[in-house]
Amino acid sequence: MTGATGSPEQAAAKAVADEALAAASQAGATKQDVADAAAAAVADAVKNAADAAAPVTRARFTVEGLELEAKYQGSWGNQLRARVDYDVKAADVSQLFNLTVQDGETGNIELFRNVSADSSSPRYVPNVLKQQSALVKTTGTVPQPKPTESTGPGTTPLDSGNSSGVTVKSSDGKNLEKTNYTGSQAKKEGIFALEDADLFNLLCIPPHVPGGDIDKGVVEAAGPYCEKRRAMLLVDPLGGWTTKDLAKSGIGSGVGTVSKNAAIFFPRLRQPNPENDDQIEDFVPCGAVAGIFARTDTRRGVWKAPAGLDAVLNGVPELSVSLTDDENGELNPLGVNCLRSRVPAGRVIWGSRTLQGDDRFASEWKYVPVRRTALFIEESLYRGTQWAVFEPNDEPLWAQLRMNIGAFMQNLFRQGAFQGQSPNQAYLVKVDKETTTQNDINLGIVNIIVGFAPLSPRGGRRTAGRSAESRAGTAEPIVDSAPRSRKDDPISSPERHPGTARTTGTRRWSLAGPRRRVSKAGLTHSGRQPSSDRTRADGRSARR
Repeated sequence: MTGATGSPEQAAAKAVADEALAAASQAGATKQDVADAAAAAVADAVKNAADAAAPVTRARFTVEGLELEAKYQGSWGNQLRARVDYDVKAADVSQLFNLTVQDGETGNIELFRNVSADSSSPRYVPNVLKQQSALVKTTGTVPQPKPTESTGPGTTPLDSGNSSGVTVKSSDGKNLEKTNYTGSQAKKEGIFALEDADLFNLLCIPPHVPGGDIDKGVVEAAGPYCEKRRAMLLVDPLGGWTTKDLAKSGIGSGVGTVSKNAAIFFPRLRQPNPENDDQIEDFVPCGAVAGIFARTDTRRGVWKAPAGLDAVLNGVPELSVSLTDDENGELNPLGVNCLRSRVPAGRVIWGSRTLQGDDRFASEWKYVPVRRTALFIEESLYRGTQWAVFEPNDEPLWAQLRMNIGAFMQNLFRQGAFQGQSPNQAYLVKVDKETTTQNDINLGIVNIIVGFAPLSPRGGRRTAGRSAESRAGTAEPIVDSAPRSRKDDPISSPERHPGTARTTGTRRWSLAGPRRRVSKAGLTHSGRQPSSDRTRADGRSARR
């Protein structure tokens, strides 16, 4: 054969040809013998080439004829060892055996007694390993009547003389790429595997490489998906944001989304890495921030900003960038939530804006707690009104909906989720012949308008170019940890909000049914507030 053989493809082709030529030269005298030998050689060569080219994702080894494979992918399985012994009752020695497996890296040992190579046995070894082992599983056929006993000269049962180790090693694979995160929504790949999750509230996507960044395209895909699922996306700062100025230019260039369901936190955290001899390294903050969200939700509710002196990042000794009040005051109006060191609390979250929180957007979804309150109410009403599907679409149904939804909103009002000193000032529930016309009834739709007056985080003031906070020193609005008098707060004062909550827009979706379908209108919140503080839940709109 002539020609270059430098590429892997050319080398593989030459190997196949050489195998076929060698087999043919040793075959019988007839043309058929030569053809059969060449075909068999080509098949074997192609299989071997394919096996060699395919990435090995799980370590493999053979123990006295029993083929085993690491249960999970990765190089961790390269330290596995196993042995077979016949230490069973004399009456069972012809059928049963014991299998011992050890993870050489951690020292963990699994012992499976009285297993069998008989597929009809309740102790059939492939089934036992599938159900009970965290280390290995069988591949191929089980040797009959059972594997040979390990009887090497080793001094301990699982040393190299008495056991079998990995013969085909695995690796941890290549670095993840954008397509590994996004994948196909139809196939539920990447982040879209969450389609199988009934509910999630927060989405964190940390980089797979310590100190690295995720592709901007991943954030571009995650933002709209979180809006669809009524969840919040916690975005990490880029590793290159090592100063306030770099963070300002970075947020100006874009991080992949400006979704009202996303928020970014800066800077990164610095703490010991137990996987690297406790060396101090930088870590993205999304996981720690998600923990603060969960803690605040449990203690105070989603309407409380997950920020302030009580939003302490426990176990974080320092931050990668130390920010002053003035630097915080420059970043926060751009929608960047700063992490700060505050005495005596320690490292805390000192900002609660969404990526629509840039002052230039004048967005009604400026603050994280306002947006999350709307998402919470939306999801709760969607799930809590499923009973109305197929009900007759008339005044009795509307009255029942008003009563049920009103009770839900009243309960939130009593917990302090809304502004206002009375239910009329705090929320609105409307479903009647004005919201649902005869045409809607004919289409099987009932429209429900729900409004609420939000608790916007309390803001600070900037005087003479410096930050003079309401509480502790930053221009970022935060919610007070302790209750305060509404009389002294001009934002929530009843004199400023004397009327009932008014809608700022309507949205609806319908719940399936042949003729009598029910739909909910979008959530709105208002009160007599500045336009930047009025919000409507104008998220997903879809006929169901």
